Formats: sequence, C-alpha cells, structure tokens
Amino acid sequence: MKKLINDPKSVVAESVQGFGLAHADLVTINEDPIYVTRKDAPVAGKVGLVSGGGSGHEPLHAGYVGRGMLDAAVPGAVFTSPTPDQILPATLAVNSGAGVVHIVKNYTGDVLNFETAAELAEAEGVSVRTVLVNDDVAVEDSLYTAGRRGVGGTVLVEKIAGAAAERGDGLDAVAAIGERVNANVRTMGVALSACTVPHAGQPSFDLADDEIEIGIGIHGEPGRHRIPMENADNITNRLLEPVLADLKVSSGDKVLLFVNGMGGTPLSELYIVYRRAVQVLADAGATVERSLVGNYITALEMQGCSISVLRLDEELTELWDAPVHTPALRWGM
Repeated sequence: MKKLINDPKSVVAESVQGFGLAHADLVTINEDPIYVTRKDAPVAGKVGLVSGGGSGHEPLHAGYVGRGMLDAAVPGAVFTSPTPDQILPATLAVNSGAGVVHIVKNYTGDVLNFETAAELAEAEGVSVRTVLVNDDVAVEDSLYTAGRRGVGGTVLVEKIAGAAAERGDGLDAVAAIGERVNANVRTMGVALSACTVPHAGQPSFDLADDEIEIGIGIHGEPGRHRIPMENADNITNRLLEPVLADLKVSSGDKVLLFVNGMGGTPLSELYIVYRRAVQVLADAGATVERSLVGNYITALEMQGCSISVLRLDEELTELWDAPVHTPALRWGM
C-alpha cells in the first residue's frame, strides 16, 4: 500500500485539519468531536442542512458545506458512519430556530445514527426532518442496507435542497424538495479496480485485470454481476439501461446527466462516458438540460464511474442553477 498518509489511525483527523486550513474562508472545523460547519452558521431564519457519512468519498460531504448547499457535514472514519455524538452537536450548531434537515444516504449505520441524533435534537427542542437518499438501482438490499443504497444522487439532493433552504423555504418545504429530487433520480456504477482502505492495507475486493463489476457500491459492495472488460460505450449502455428503465424516462423528458468518477478515473475517460450517455438519452427522446462531470462522490482511489439521471422540472432546474459557494461546487456568485 502506497498512500500519502502518516498513520492510518489519524487519516480522517489530519485530512479534516488540512481541509479546514485550505478553506478557512468558507468553513469552521470542530475537532472533538469532528464536524464541519459553514463559516457563518447558524444563518438567522434559515433551515439548516446537515449530512455526513464515512470518509473516503471526498469531496462528499464536507466539500459541499457553504452557501447554497450544506450548513454542516459530519465525517466518520473511512467507510464508517459518523456517531450520534458527532451528528448531534453539528445539528445544534447550525440550528437558527427554523429547524434542521438531515440528508442521509441509505446505509444501515448512517440511518440508525442519524435517527438517534435526530431524537436527541428533538429532545432539546430542535425540529428535525430526514431525507433518505436511495437512488442506486443496482440492488434492493445488501450487507450495508435495507433497500437501495444512497450514492451519486446525494450530491444532487444536497445542492437542490440547499438552494431551497437558501431562498428561505420552511422546514417541511425543504425536506419535500429533497424527497422530490430523490424520487426523480437514479444511479448505477461500475468498478474497474478496487480501492484500499488505509487501516486495512489491502484492496477491499479481488477483481481480475480483465474483469469489471457492474452495479458496484461506493464502499466496494458487490454489484449485479462481474463481466469481462468492455469498451466505454458498451459499459455506458449497461449502466444506463436499468437507470432509464427504473426512472421510466420517456420522450420529451428534460434531465440532468451526472457522470461521476470513483476517484481513480481520468476526466478524459469520464467525458467519453458522458458523450455516449448523451447519445443514449437522445435515442430515448430525452433532452440533457444540465450536466455535471467529475469526481464528486468517490470511493478513495477506485477506478470506475457512476451515471445519475435526474428528471427535471422548472423548479428543480431553477434550484440547480441557483448560486452555490462551497469548496467543491461553486457557480453564480
């Protein structure tokens, strides 16, 4: 294992410290327990947005803390849920009196720990709503989940719900927007190689040089099937077919197309995938109105990608276009 680390046990703490130093104009770091808040939190009269999960998916979630997106992010150990004693103080720190929305990826540990933190926050007088993200069409259940996993669509939920909160929507309205995004987005991923968790010191699964895993999760969980390596267009077709079928994309639909890198895939390759995905959507009669291409929710250094398709309406498009200023996503400012 070759990684730019000091001690596997201190990876998250040192990474968050560096993140805070690099983006001190945007975020504030709390080191014990670890969580990240936007610099001006809590924002008076504004619904707070809190998300989090295991580290190793950077820039998710801390990279999306800032104006127009999250008010706080709670990083757990690598590929491990944050604990309630991290989530609760992060929730309290961004509560301005308007309540807080938790955006939670559908993994058992995340769901249970955010649920506990929400109950504790409610006991302290903070109104909390939860948006559960479960956009992965690859599997219904896995070792990590009950139901579908939360993957690339999480970024889109955080951006659009964040814009709703920034424009002044109330607690229930912000949660409803997040749920609407989740209901209209589907994702499928592929792994070309495994990643290595620092404290494990070896690849998280075995994949032959001539094999790929279709439907992989963001922690290296098994997908639908393992097949021989194919060219980019064929792989893109395999990923999009179940996404479009599950979302029931039809002629006339306007969509946001999100091609996400898993951490070890060059941007040039992601654009080859994007190119084919646009063609497939056009053949289905759908129009790509908005796009996002790059490494936005990763699995350490895994080679591979995911494709997310979000069905847009006028309001969702307006909220996507709204200004955002975070370390990892910014426009319109």
